Amino acid sequence: MTLRRQTRTFALIGGLQWVVDWLVMVALSGSGISVAAANITGRICGASLGFWLNGRFTFASPETTLGRTQLARFVLMWLGTTVVSTLIVTRANHLFGLQWAWLIKPMVEAALAAVGFVLSRHWVYRR
Repeated sequence: MTLRRQTRTFALIGGLQWVVDWLVMVALSGSGISVAAANITGRICGASLGFWLNGRFTFASPETTLGRTQLARFVLMWLGTTVVSTLIVTRANHLFGLQWAWLIKPMVEAALAAVGFVLSRHWVYRR
């Protein structure tokens, strides 16, 4: 698959992940759950879709696979990006309030998606 097609497919799947992640985070934090817990739960929900969809469609090639090794790599990447996301979103909540945390989250996730694309393409899904 070409880089252009991978980018397009990753963006489509990422958009779906983002909607799920953001809606879960907003719903939970709006109902009184801490922003950190809501953010982590939202990211788990989005990641649950993304690992399989990206492995099956975005990065599928003879050089890639979906298995335990790829899942372990994905979890490591997810843990790192979740720490960054949660720190930024909780800080925004502390400094500016919940609505600002909700607004900042999409920007944070967009930046982390760029990192995720590169890591997924060159490391996570490789055999």
